[in-house]
Amino acid sequence: MSGRVSRRAVLGAGAGLAALPALPGVAWAEGAAPKATDPGAYLSFSPKPGAFPLVGAPVVVSAEDHPGVVRVAGDLRDDIERVTGVRPGDSIAREAVLVGTIGRSPLVDALIAAGKLDVSGVRGRWETSLQTVVEHPMPGVERALVIAGSDPRGTIFGAYDVSYGIGVSPWYWWDDAPPVHRDEVYVLPGRFSQGTPAVKYRGVFINDENPALGTWAPKYFGPGKAPGHPGGFNADFWEKVFEVLLRLKGNYLWPAVWGRAFAEDDPENHARAKEYGIVMGTSHEAPMMRGIEEWNRHAVPAVRDSSGKIVTPGRDPYGGTGEWSYRRNAEAIKAYWRDGIRRMVDQDFEGVVTLGMRGNGDTSLPDGDGIELMREIIETQRRIIAEVTGRPLGETPQVWTLYKEVQRYWDRGLRAPDDVTVVLTDDNWGNIRKHPDPAEPRGGGYGLYYHFDYVGAGRNYKWVDTANLAGLWDQLHQAHAYGNHGLWVTNVGDLKGNELPTEFFLNYAWNPERWGLDDLEAWERRYARQNFGPAQAGAIAAVLAEYGQLQARRKPELLNRRITLDPAKDPAKEESAVVYDDQETPFSFGHRELERVTDEWRKLAKAAERVGRRLPARVRDAWFELVGYQVQATANLYALREAEFTNLLYAAQGRAATNDRAAEAEAGLERDFALARRFNTQVAGGKWDGFQTQPHIGYGDVERYGPNAGWQQPEKDNVALPDEIFPKVKRLEVPEGAAMGVSVDGSEDAGEWWPGGASGAAALPVFSP
Repeated sequence: MSGRVSRRAVLGAGAGLAALPALPGVAWAEGAAPKATDPGAYLSFSPKPGAFPLVGAPVVVSAEDHPGVVRVAGDLRDDIERVTGVRPGDSIAREAVLVGTIGRSPLVDALIAAGKLDVSGVRGRWETSLQTVVEHPMPGVERALVIAGSDPRGTIFGAYDVSYGIGVSPWYWWDDAPPVHRDEVYVLPGRFSQGTPAVKYRGVFINDENPALGTWAPKYFGPGKAPGHPGGFNADFWEKVFEVLLRLKGNYLWPAVWGRAFAEDDPENHARAKEYGIVMGTSHEAPMMRGIEEWNRHAVPAVRDSSGKIVTPGRDPYGGTGEWSYRRNAEAIKAYWRDGIRRMVDQDFEGVVTLGMRGNGDTSLPDGDGIELMREIIETQRRIIAEVTGRPLGETPQVWTLYKEVQRYWDRGLRAPDDVTVVLTDDNWGNIRKHPDPAEPRGGGYGLYYHFDYVGAGRNYKWVDTANLAGLWDQLHQAHAYGNHGLWVTNVGDLKGNELPTEFFLNYAWNPERWGLDDLEAWERRYARQNFGPAQAGAIAAVLAEYGQLQARRKPELLNRRITLDPAKDPAKEESAVVYDDQETPFSFGHRELERVTDEWRKLAKAAERVGRRLPARVRDAWFELVGYQVQATANLYALREAEFTNLLYAAQGRAATNDRAAEAEAGLERDFALARRFNTQVAGGKWDGFQTQPHIGYGDVERYGPNAGWQQPEKDNVALPDEIFPKVKRLEVPEGAAMGVSVDGSEDAGEWWPGGASGAAALPVFSP
C-alpha cells in the first residue's frame, strides 16, 4: 500500500475489530480530553512499558489530506532520519506512524468510525492535535502512532511536535543546528495533545530587511521574478519562512515591504503559502491584501501646487492621479483595493484583511486624520469585501491596527465594527501602549503588534537581538491578562538574529499559562538544549539571560547618543526640551560607569567563549549564529565605544595616551568587520554570505549621509554604507617632555581637569559613609 493512502483502500478497514484495549500506565476516561503536555514530552530515548518504537516505522499519510499535511509527513521522515540515521518508509507496515486530519483523512476517519481512535477534546477545535498509540488499528498493522489534527494546521503542528520532541530544532535550517543523534526513540502510551492555542492568529512581520536579509536572500535563492525588481523574495525563500513559522506553531505572516511586493515578486508566493497552510496578512500600512509596493511600482503621483491644483500629472493603473490619497484619488484607490480582495478569492488562500489607511511610507494620512474620513474608508473597504467575497462580513477575518497616530482615532471615539479585530500596539520599543478595556468587549476581539526590530523616530535598532526575556514576558503577560487573544504579530526584522524572542513570543501566544515569570530560566535551558544539546544547556542559558539583561540597558545603535533635558523647557509641551547629542557616550566617566558597563560585557564575552570551546565541533556554527556572534560583537562594540570616548576626553585634556585610545577604537572597528566576515564567509561554508551587513556604528554622522542621520542607518540612495567610527577619534602630537595633569573622578563629565579646563579648585567627591 502506498504511503499516500486513498479513501478506498482503508474505508471500513477497522470494521469488526475489537475495541481499543486499556493501555498500561495510562489513566484517562473514555471521552476525556487528551493529556496536555509540553512539546514532545510523550517521547523517550529508552524503552518503556507499552511504548511504541519510532525508529524503523514508516510515516504514512493519505493523498486526500491537505497538501500541507502531505508535505509535513515528508518533513517528519526527514527529521527522524536526521536524528536516528534511519530513513522511514512511506508504506503501511506492522508498526507505522499514521498522520492525518479529522474529517479529511480516510486513514484517520476510518479509525474513528471503527472505534479505534478517540478524538474527544480534539475534534472541532482550532489547530489542536492528538498523539496516541493505537493497538491493531487496521488489518496487518499491530500498532500505530496516530498523529491526528482537528484541522490541517492541527495535524501539521502535531507532526512537528514529534520532530521537536526527538530533538530537531525549529531553527535547524536557519541556524544550522544539528540534532543529537539517537539510536532509539519511543512514544509513550496514552493520549497526548499540546492543547488549543490561546491566541488564534500568531505570527511575524518580516520587515526592515535591508541590507541584511535583502542582500542575502536574492543571492542565495535567486532573484525575484517581477520584471525590474530582482531584489524581491521568491517562493523558495518564503517556504523556509513558512516552515520555521509552523515548527514554532505560528500560523500568520506579514510579508516584507521594503521595495518588495509579495504577490508580484513571485506568482507562486500565495500558492506556496496556501500549500503550507499559512494565513496571509498585510502590515498596518497596507490595507485590503495588497502590499504598498504594489502601488508604488505602478503609480507616479501627481504634483500639486499650494492651492491643490495639479501642475504635473500623475498616473496609476486605474486611470487615477497616482496619489495615495483617498480624498484626491478615491476611485483608483477603491479599484486597487477591490483587486486585492478579488485575488484572495480567486487564488483561494486564507487571509486576514487589514482595514484602514495610512500614508505611503509608514506615515500618517496625507488627507488629515479626520474621524469621518477614516470611518468612510473602513465602510468602503468592508463594502468591497462583502461584494467581492459574496459572504457575510463576519466570515472574512479583518483587523484594524492602532499603530502610531491611528490610535488617536480610537482615543477620540472611532470604533470599528464589532466583528473586526482591533490590534493594539507597543510604542516601538517594547512597551504596550494600550490594553483592551474590560468594559468594552468585542466580537472580533483584540490583537497585539509588537517589535523586536524598529526603523523610525528615535533611532533604528535592527542589528542584533536586544529583547530582555523578563521584560518581554511582562508585556505579553499583561496582554494575556487583559484578554487580548485575537491576533498577535511581532516585527522580527530579518528573522535571523531574533530567533530567541521570536520563539518565546510564539510559545507564549500558544499557552500563556505554561510560562510564568519563574519559568523563564527553564525556558532558556530548553531553548539551549534544543539547539546545542543537553551538556552545556545550563551554562548557555546563563549566558543568554545575562545577555538580555545587559542589552536592556541600551540599544547598541544608541551607544554614541546622550539624551538630556533642557532645564529651561517643559518636555510635556516642547519636543525640543529633549536634547540629543550624537557625539557623546550615554554613560558617565564618573564612578567609572563607562568602564564598568564595558567590563561587564567583556566578562560575558569571555564566559561565552569558554562555553563555545566546550561545545562539540558540529554545533559551533549554530553557536556562533545564535549566541556567539551577538555576544562577541556587542562586547566588542562596547570596548570600541569606551576607547573612542576616552580618546575624545583625553584629546581635550592633552593626554599622552590619546593616540593609544584612538588605535584601540580603530582596532575594535576591524574586529567588528572580522566578526562579520566570519559570519558571512566561514560559518556553514559561506551559506550566509551577505547577511551580516547591517550598519550599527556610524549613526548620527550628518555630514556623511544627511539630515536623517540622527535616526536612520548610514545609507545613501537607500543603500547601506559600511560602518565608520562616529564621532571620529582624534590624535595629538605628543611632546617629548611630560607634564603633570590631574583629573578627579566625576570631573570629566563636566569637562574639568587641572591645571587646564577647570573653573575652580580640585576637590574629591564626598565619600559615602
